[in-house]
Amino acid sequence: MTHAAGSARTTWHAATALAVLVTLGACGDPEVTTVRLWAMGREGEVVAQLMPAFERAHPGIHVDVQQLPWTSAHEKLLTAFVGDATPDVAQLGNTWLPELAALDALAPLDAQIAASPVVRPPDYFPGIWETNLLDGVAYGVSWYVDTRLIFYRRDLLAAAGFAKPPVSWTEWLAAMRAIKAQVGPERFAILLPLDEFEQLLSFALQQDDPLLRDHGRYGNFESAGFRRALTFYLQCFIDQLAPLSTQIQVPNPWDELARGYFSFFLHGPWSIGEFKRRLPASQQDLWATAPLPGPTGPGAALAGGASLVVFRRSAHPREAWQLIEYLSQPDVQRTFYDLTGNLPPRRTSWDDPRFVAEPHTPAFRDQLERVKRTPPVPEWERIATEMRVISERAARRVSPATTPGELAAIVDAAAVELDAHADQMLAKRRWLLDRAAPAGDRSARP
Repeated sequence: MTHAAGSARTTWHAATALAVLVTLGACGDPEVTTVRLWAMGREGEVVAQLMPAFERAHPGIHVDVQQLPWTSAHEKLLTAFVGDATPDVAQLGNTWLPELAALDALAPLDAQIAASPVVRPPDYFPGIWETNLLDGVAYGVSWYVDTRLIFYRRDLLAAAGFAKPPVSWTEWLAAMRAIKAQVGPERFAILLPLDEFEQLLSFALQQDDPLLRDHGRYGNFESAGFRRALTFYLQCFIDQLAPLSTQIQVPNPWDELARGYFSFFLHGPWSIGEFKRRLPASQQDLWATAPLPGPTGPGAALAGGASLVVFRRSAHPREAWQLIEYLSQPDVQRTFYDLTGNLPPRRTSWDDPRFVAEPHTPAFRDQLERVKRTPPVPEWERIATEMRVISERAARRVSPATTPGELAAIVDAAAVELDAHADQMLAKRRWLLDRAAPAGDRSARP
């Protein structure tokens, strides 16, 4: 070992020991309150970098950040609830919040929000803020957002005779058919992986008909709206605009878009960074983003992302709320974006040159004004999985020879099957609601 290496290792050990002593001192100091924060994946790693500034601003609070892997986070949260070991604050995916709220694990935050000079609901994108509400009660504050819109090859679209991206389904089909005619049978116009539900779900959310009916008691997939969404989705396979493939078969969509295997695909904001990392400088002008086309004009999209919640059993709810307020400040959200690429949920946070200068984020800013949340029921993720399975079977049944009548029959059968599965999954919810609601009131949450 060289002298330099030995000195570096000695310095590292000294720094590590000092950090441990500081942490132990903070945790053991009766004047300091320790707030436990659970965060997932990359966000859990990055949020720890934001804590020194918070602790300087709040010298009586120490934040203990625990990073959870996404693959086990859901199970760990439920286990912690059962074992009375929940943290003070946690990051929750939008579809997990209804489940934890139904278990009465989360503290309502309406009073804190009403008194807060920082968290201002009108500044949040409406569809994103709604993901925190159950029966009008706020159980979380949006931390970061994502949604899916179209990434596309601007040059291939122009070569097919379209100077700008489509804004309606009719324009989109026309553009994709024109591209398909140019690229031939071995290439395609759009990627719709059969093992993802987000694409079909986005089309369904663009309809006026809700996905569940009667306050989430029953499926509503036999509605005219969902049938239109599924018909549009399947038409892409009938016209051979999309390959019958899964994510495993197309594991690198960024490179595949660059080489022209397809010209459109639906993805989230993380793909901006992937394109920048994976494509050479000579190809950076080939791709662009645009809002998701809707049935008759710019359409809605899925409200994704995560929120920050306070657990009902927290021993330090005041300090926990101070942490949420800190992470909700526009300048902190911009720093978080710089570190992660996660988009901020507040309009004020977007009033910054970094978003104006980035050519691919304005489409997300526009799309976020029209996002919609999924049904706020604990069973939704299971229902969405069933939607993916049934829609894949339907896509494998169609072909260029499928007639309009046959397509309608396939759509009808899929809708009936999906409603039957959804109704079965929601049976316990109906039972609980019918017993929890006062006479004449069927809207109460269990």
